[in-house]
Amino acid sequence: MPTIHPTAVIDDNVRIGDGTHIWHFSHLLPGTVLGSHCNVGQNVVIGPNVTIGNRCKIQNNVSVYTGVTLEDDVFCGPSMVFTNVFNPRAHIKRMAEARPTRVCHGASIGANATIVCGVTIGRFAFVGAGAVITRDVPDHALYFGNPGRLHGWVCECGEKLTDALVCPECGLAYQKAPAGLSGLVRS
Repeated sequence: MPTIHPTAVIDDNVRIGDGTHIWHFSHLLPGTVLGSHCNVGQNVVIGPNVTIGNRCKIQNNVSVYTGVTLEDDVFCGPSMVFTNVFNPRAHIKRMAEARPTRVCHGASIGANATIVCGVTIGRFAFVGAGAVITRDVPDHALYFGNPGRLHGWVCECGEKLTDALVCPECGLAYQKAPAGLSGLVRS
């Protein structure tokens, strides 16, 4: 069973997985699918028609808009921002132009980062706090700055890899691949 705070608003046609916690003043709109064992912080808005995987952590003050998909084990830091229309205008309806955004398995997005619609954040990538992401982020990449740029590579455990692509914390070694890093090998 999920745990839902009494101040949260859950619209019709929403599916919530077992063990998920939804905190104060959050709102899940119609068509939302939220996986199991997730943690949805205070003042979070999700949907409509958004799919979120299992074991995701969405911190306070995050809006996950139509067109965004979070795979399993994604971390969204406090007050980070997803956009869904590339060139919005208040007087022009453009929701039909929403660009899909995908955050792949195990990726982390730091506090106050902005993810411009239409990008993919790769598996186990790490987007630093305050970054503005305007293009795809490869698997295991460490991106930060405005605009976000590559500043190294990170392990599945979240530690920055050495120049030899070895994790100083858990010892996993990596080799380069076209989509980022792959080929995990214990050193």
